[in-house]
Amino acid sequence: MDKKMDWKAYRLTYTKQAKDILKTLSLEEKVSLMSGSEIRSEVRGAIRKKLKVHYNEHPYRAGGIKEKDIPAMLFADGTRGVVCGCKKSTCFPVASMRGAAFDPELEEEIGRAIAEEVLDVGANFFGGVCVNLPYHPGWGRAQEVYGEDPYLLGRMGSALVRGVQENGVIACVKHFAFNSMENARFKVSIECDKRAEREIFLSHFKKCIDAGAGSVMSAYNRYQGAMCGENEYLLRQVLRNEWDFDGFTICDFVWGVKDTVASASSGLDIEMPITHFYGEKLLEAVREGEVTEQTIDESALRIIRTLLAHEHFIEEHKKEGSCDYRKHQELALQCAREGITLLKNEDQLLPIDCKKGKKIVVLGSYADRENIGDRGSSQVYAPYVVTILQGITEYPSDAEVIYYSGESASHCRRLAKEADVVVIVAGNDYLDEGECVANESADVTVQNEGGDRTDCLGLKEEQLRIIDAVGKVRQDAVVVLVGGSMILMDEWEDRVGAILMAYYPGMEGGKAVADVLFGKTNPGGKLPFVIPKKKEDLPEIDWDAEEFRYDYYHGYTLLNKSHVKPLYPFGYGLSYTTFTLAGMKVWRDEENLYASVIAKNTGKREGSEVVQMYVGAADSKVERPEYVLKDFQKIRLDAGEEKEVKLVCPIREMAYFDEGRNEFVAEFSIPYEVYVGTSSLRENLWVRKV
Repeated sequence: MDKKMDWKAYRLTYTKQAKDILKTLSLEEKVSLMSGSEIRSEVRGAIRKKLKVHYNEHPYRAGGIKEKDIPAMLFADGTRGVVCGCKKSTCFPVASMRGAAFDPELEEEIGRAIAEEVLDVGANFFGGVCVNLPYHPGWGRAQEVYGEDPYLLGRMGSALVRGVQENGVIACVKHFAFNSMENARFKVSIECDKRAEREIFLSHFKKCIDAGAGSVMSAYNRYQGAMCGENEYLLRQVLRNEWDFDGFTICDFVWGVKDTVASASSGLDIEMPITHFYGEKLLEAVREGEVTEQTIDESALRIIRTLLAHEHFIEEHKKEGSCDYRKHQELALQCAREGITLLKNEDQLLPIDCKKGKKIVVLGSYADRENIGDRGSSQVYAPYVVTILQGITEYPSDAEVIYYSGESASHCRRLAKEADVVVIVAGNDYLDEGECVANESADVTVQNEGGDRTDCLGLKEEQLRIIDAVGKVRQDAVVVLVGGSMILMDEWEDRVGAILMAYYPGMEGGKAVADVLFGKTNPGGKLPFVIPKKKEDLPEIDWDAEEFRYDYYHGYTLLNKSHVKPLYPFGYGLSYTTFTLAGMKVWRDEENLYASVIAKNTGKREGSEVVQMYVGAADSKVERPEYVLKDFQKIRLDAGEEKEVKLVCPIREMAYFDEGRNEFVAEFSIPYEVYVGTSSLRENLWVRKV
């Protein structure tokens, strides 16, 4: 299928057929299309893990009228694979690691694989395109998104949309919008000025809509006082009137709707996964004149049209035996290799020499743990998980591997003294960060596990003790970090020799980490977020707020504005080879800004590099960040090979939102600063004005 398929235009060709069906439906049938079909107690029980089955083990159904040829919507959750099924789904690396790969083509391929598994479990809808912007890296679900930058979120999210829908599965973009506080998500109301709203917090959602996404899920939180599932401004004015979205909306599960009339009137099409506020209550609201039948007709039309279009596409492009799980597992391995980010490598400590006679000591309980991320709604039940210790011990080498979980500092020191190489595995797991569970009424939250990292943005005390113990006898330990977002490391970073960011690397993650440690794979990941030296460099946050305001600056743009140098910048990552950029050229025409450079691999082995284009507008009418990411390209070069890399930024991509005119304004007549480099750090960027 053509990657540039216009999904909206395709779906609209089914409008007449959908209208014809709609004319034959009773009010009760129309409302049934808007109603999730799961049993309330089963869903709540699965969320609370009281049942033998897990959450979303089978696709969750909404609507569908067989005798009227209306397909049901069959929901499969997940952001790192398909939640449905029992011990067979492929668990890909979390989205933050896929963001670190900086490879939209790879993300499209992952989307195609996920869609095949969605179809294989009997679903037709994937609720896993998560593009919320982490205003603060302590957000518990930051692992489910591609990083801190709106452009990166939009580029990668739209790639996943295209990949998923290439197989006809409906891609759902979530959580619309401003959902980046986990513990308070059921009560907090976010405020934001209009310019920050459109440029920073909504722009990546629009890119996913423009890519053809067929569905949008609302968020639990409130925006400007109104629940997002009942927010007419977001669901009707922005999404439909301004962005011309043609698909249907669903609420976030169970607690995403609290008022029948407000939700239906605001444009919330389907209550999921149960019927509590829709169904009979919605019928009564229509009969009482509180909700118009025209509103019901509009929702029903959107639902029917979208389901018809995608169902027919699936039938026309069905491939027998097309779901190759082994191939998908290999893709998960490839993705983990691409995303692992080398942050430090003093004296070329890595890759590890694993010749006979070498002794490798692995420390830390996380080395021997199946640590693939959150265990909330995004948990994928894979047939196996390769731990980091397993990856190291099973790697084909002649070295001796000794493992110790690290309880005794003195024993860590003894082992470190005797070792040729020390590998310390540290970081976070599902108990530290992830989805926050709600109680029966969702008036309060139950913080048994996961949630936001409200207190500790660095390593745990027991992990720091291992690093400190080893540091007393040697300064060349290798630290492998696992976690879904930024981890502070300034207090220990100078006492180790090498640092790998492994994120939550999926079911094949241990093998990928070993491949990088021993040099089979050359790391090419880049940080999708900035790592500051201290937490005070981050935006202020109140994780228990009932009202909170998001500002315009965060992440690397905030540090640039404050003239604070990070420990590691956004877009940063080392390699086992070296690259140079030369011959930068910058030019423009009426519509675009262009840059080109010659990238050369000046080392002794193949490797990948991400050439990044940032753009600034110092002469703009409004205050801007010094520069923002506007294009990137991942290239792979053999030793000695060079390649011209061309990058482009449409000038409209640099438009600012004029609050007085309530529209984006592109400044075509002003000069722009074009920056090109391999990270966002100012002193490492080439800059030209054009």
